[in-house]
Amino acid sequence: MAISAKLLGDKWTLLVLREVFYGVSCFGDIRADLGVPPATLQKRLAMLVESGILERVPYKVETERTREAYQLTEAGRALLPVVLAMKEWGDNVLRDDEPFTRLVNRQTGERLRIGLVDDNGQAVPLDQAELRALKDDKK
Repeated sequence: MAISAKLLGDKWTLLVLREVFYGVSCFGDIRADLGVPPATLQKRLAMLVESGILERVPYKVETERTREAYQLTEAGRALLPVVLAMKEWGDNVLRDDEPFTRLVNRQTGERLRIGLVDDNGQAVPLDQAELRALKDDKK
């Protein structure tokens, strides 16, 4: 948990990731949506690229110079359940009003919740989960 928190544990990094998850990929658009200072955004994007969560992708709008957009890598896409779990927890525990967004099944519109599943895909109640230390001699 400490390793993840070291990388993701500040407000701007999480908000930048949220924007990219929403499909916002250009520096200027991320900056406009968040109101983040340019130097702060530049540092967070560079750190996310360096850590392998985002990658730079060149793009060009006609008559303009080539620019870079940011897209999620496989490691970045794997972060989505983590970010969604944080959102769900915040919505359920910290909010006094209705959330602005809700995770739903694209086909049915039914609300989705983050949960635990075993290797067979069966849902497991939280009170049945246990965090166990792994032995050092694991082979």
